[in-house]
Amino acid sequence: QLQLVESGGGLVQPGGSLRLSCAASGFTLDYYAIGWFRQAPGKDRERVSCINNSGGRTNYAESVKGRFTISRDNAKNTVYLQMNNLKPEDTAVYYCAVDMYFYCSGSILNWGQGTQVTVSS
Repeated sequence: QLQLVESGGGLVQPGGSLRLSCAASGFTLDYYAIGWFRQAPGKDRERVSCINNSGGRTNYAESVKGRFTISRDNAKNTVYLQMNNLKPEDTAVYYCAVDMYFYCSGSILNWGQGTQVTVSS
């Protein structure tokens, strides 16, 4: 059974950092692109970042460029999102998702359950 589990969320002050992890079970990540998405209260879900299956190609939403870094360790079947210089507007539930393809197509096979990130002083 294809499953994703996010971890690493929490409460952090503005300017702080968090690293989210997305661990896969029931399948190997090697063949799939992985995306990180977020959804704030009252807002649509948006894609934050995506990484292709090899890790050689990444993309970011304009709002997080230069602050967030996506990476993957296929040996550990895990994808990460390093978030630096966090801002209150980054507050949201963050989800990882498996793309149908090895590149970031936006067609999602499965979602994780989400992890809450709250940026507040």
